[in-house]
Amino acid sequence: MRIDIWSDIVCPWCAIGKAHLDLALAQFEHADEVEVVWRSFELDPAAPAVREGDYAEMLARKYGTSVEGGQDMVRRMTNTAAQSGLRFHLDRARPGNSFDAHRLVHLAADRGRQHAVKERFLRAYLTEGEAIGEHDTLQRLATDAGLDPGEVRDVLASDAYADAVRADERAAADVGISGVPLFLVDGRLAIPGAQSSDIILQTLRRAWRERQPVTVVSEQTADGPACGPDGC
Repeated sequence: MRIDIWSDIVCPWCAIGKAHLDLALAQFEHADEVEVVWRSFELDPAAPAVREGDYAEMLARKYGTSVEGGQDMVRRMTNTAAQSGLRFHLDRARPGNSFDAHRLVHLAADRGRQHAVKERFLRAYLTEGEAIGEHDTLQRLATDAGLDPGEVRDVLASDAYADAVRADERAAADVGISGVPLFLVDGRLAIPGAQSSDIILQTLRRAWRERQPVTVVSEQTADGPACGPDGC
């Protein structure tokens, strides 16, 4: 069974959703048969490499609320993250363009390191205050997560994986995704937002149950009596 997750590096709720998914998978009986695929989604495609300034004030401007309202958002996300074992330091956050980070996540998928790189990028942005839109920062973080430094440098110096990022974004538009995270389980069941681990677990179990073929059990080799189009 496969779970496609559309998310952005600069999205606190995406990290919280990932933590909830991890908790759900730890309880899911068939977790070893689940493939998780990270899909690209840019919350602010026009963002510069780094947007300096107070994070709460930036949230207030973006969502048309007061600075106090922005601070309330920060507190809510930070407290929810803490309940899931995450440490957010959004006062250090340096938002910026995430396109190149998404390209490196696709490189990581080809190298079997997608989860490690995604995790490293999220922690760097949300906890450590790293500027995720800067190439030098991405080079260091991707290397920390196990990617080859030369390959990372080559990708950042080119347009490699740009088409893959755009394909993910087109797929998101086709599905009607306007916010992240969005978990698509087995291509059929969508979980919008950072739902609780209980809801995710219930969805995983439902998807698994519904995808299993019916097994016909009989102690005899011949079919039993039945009715069909030609009679009974």
